[in-house]
Amino acid sequence: MELERLLRSQGFGSRAECRALVGEGRVSVGGEVCEDASAQFEPEGLSFAVDGRVWRYWRFVYLALNKPAGYECSQQPQHHRSVYSLLPLPLLKRGIQTVGRLDQDTTGLLLLSDDGPFIHRYTSPRKLIPKVYEVVTRHPIDDAQVAALLNGVELREEARMVSAAACVRLGERQLRLTVTLGRYHLVKRMLAAAGNRVEALQRVEIGGFALPTALAAGQWMWLDLPQLALLAQRG
Repeated sequence: MELERLLRSQGFGSRAECRALVGEGRVSVGGEVCEDASAQFEPEGLSFAVDGRVWRYWRFVYLALNKPAGYECSQQPQHHRSVYSLLPLPLLKRGIQTVGRLDQDTTGLLLLSDDGPFIHRYTSPRKLIPKVYEVVTRHPIDDAQVAALLNGVELREEARMVSAAACVRLGERQLRLTVTLGRYHLVKRMLAAAGNRVEALQRVEIGGFALPTALAAGQWMWLDLPQLALLAQRG
């Protein structure tokens, strides 16, 4: 693949902008500056640098972000900053989207991609992908509330009772809750229906992929094939 075309595919701008990057000596491959925009490279697995920052060629973008509180999962946020502001410009130019959404006050594991089928797979209600949340509640959690969450609670605008796939009490006011549906404010509504209230909410796992402890709030990481395979696991 020509270097100019490769750079365009990775979000570094238009044809003219990518040719300018190369012509100005701002692109290096294999540690050496390349000033030939027509130079041919095998893209798979290729590492290159633009303005000293190292990138790797990816046909599609698959990211995990540790979402902080106070960010909206929108490119046109209304009241808070956008999660997209946490990402570098080349990724944004590739048209990445959040895979589902987290409320502005909900933290934790958020996926982003520019692969349409991937996004559909992890947002479709028919796929029943398990998502695990750690919940801090306002009031102490009793056995009746745990039983209600497991057996099913009645939510407005839902035709059927909604139940958790798993519910483990971690402390007097802490739960580890697994759900398979993707609904607006689902966990908060379920806790309210069970007679409690969510004070803090963090998504810690999707499928079999857990939020890495080393990934600090606001940081993101690429997902490779083994990690994508974990996402597809259903327990």
